[in-house]
Formats: sequence, structure tokens, C-alpha cells
Amino acid sequence: MSKKTWIIFAAVCVVLLAGLVYLSSKDKVDVSGVDANTIQAASVQSGNIGDHVFGKADSKVLLVAYEDFQCPGCASTHPDVKRITEKYKDQIGFVFRNFPLASIHPNARAAAAAAEAAGLQGKYWEMNDMIFTGQSSWKDLGSTERLDFFTGYARELNLNEDQFKTDLASTTVNQKITYDQAIGKKIGINSTPSFFINGKAVEQDTWGDATKFEEALVAAMNENGITVPADKE
Repeated sequence: MSKKTWIIFAAVCVVLLAGLVYLSSKDKVDVSGVDANTIQAASVQSGNIGDHVFGKADSKVLLVAYEDFQCPGCASTHPDVKRITEKYKDQIGFVFRNFPLASIHPNARAAAAAAEAAGLQGKYWEMNDMIFTGQSSWKDLGSTERLDFFTGYARELNLNEDQFKTDLASTTVNQKITYDQAIGKKIGINSTPSFFINGKAVEQDTWGDATKFEEALVAAMNENGITVPADKE
């Protein structure tokens, strides 16, 4: 190989290496200065999509969940989490963050994107519920079938379908999911579901038992001087 050929070869290698470095880092988000235990406002890093908060956003008790829509455990706890957060929506704030485990749940990130896309049209929690409730119907679908399926949900929610499809594949929605994951990784999340009450991890034997989970939330309310109505105790 001539000297000129070697130079060209080396230049190509440099370009390829730079491209690989770019591809491996382009989705990385710097969350070193982020407080995971507070509600995240919309920012450039999060695709200008803030945390989704159900209930009392300014409550002294904040329940944060890191979940994967295709995770069987997340789907099984969903009914209890929904019931409990609905019950105490006037006393606590509930934040749902995306943590799709794509290596074992290939449709999880697409499901998260569907929820975020619905959120851009004001229907985040409705789509969140539909996705979890129908998990068995979409979890094994291929990419085309999956798109049609989630678009069907969008139709049921009376969303603008064209806008939904555009948002589903948008950079902003992708950034939001990546941002949520980055926060989760920062605090050591490696499985789903993972719950935190005011920054303290809720152990599985607690969140896995609806009664214990509710008791833990009530205890946090009591500790923070939040009055729990007698009919909710």
C-alpha cells in the first residue's frame, strides 16, 4: 500500500471513529446538576417537556416512579398506583418518569413515546393508563403494527392523529425519554418499577403490597404535617 493510500485510509478511519463517538454520545444528557427528587421543569435537555405531575404539584410529599411500559411488574402494580394516587391527589404529587429497558422490552421506548406524544396534546395520563391496561395486546407487535396500535389509542382519545405520529418520532419526545432515563441512571435505577417517596427508595416488599404502599405514603404525609381526611385513612 502506497504512502498516499495509507494517508487516505488513516483519514477515513479518523472520520469513522469520530462518527462512532458522536453516535455513542449524541443521546447522552448531563444531569449532574439535577436534583432527582424535585419536579423537573421543561428544558432544552428534556426536549422542552417537563415532568408529568398528577395531583398536588406543590405538596411536601412527592412520589416519583421510574417505569417501563412493557415491564410486567409495572403493569401489575399500575392499578394500585392509580387507585392510591387518585385517592390522595389533593395531598401528594405523583411524577412518572420513563425508564424503558429496551434490551429486554423492545416495544417499551415506543410505548413511552406514545405517552409523551399524547401528553403534547394534553392526554398524557389517559394514554399512560391505556398503554398499561392494554400491555398484553401490544407488547409483541412489530414496528408497523405497533404504530397502528398506538395510533388507534390516539384516535380513541380524539387526538390529532397526524400530529401524534409526527410527535411520536420527534427529537423532542426522544429527548424527554432520554432525559428521564439519565436521571434514573444517576440515582442508580437498574430495574422497574422503582418508587421514591421524598427521595427515599421504597422497598419492593412495600410497593409490592398495596396496603403497605398506601401506609408508607400516609406516614410521609403525617411526617410532613399533611392532614389526611378521615374518610381516606
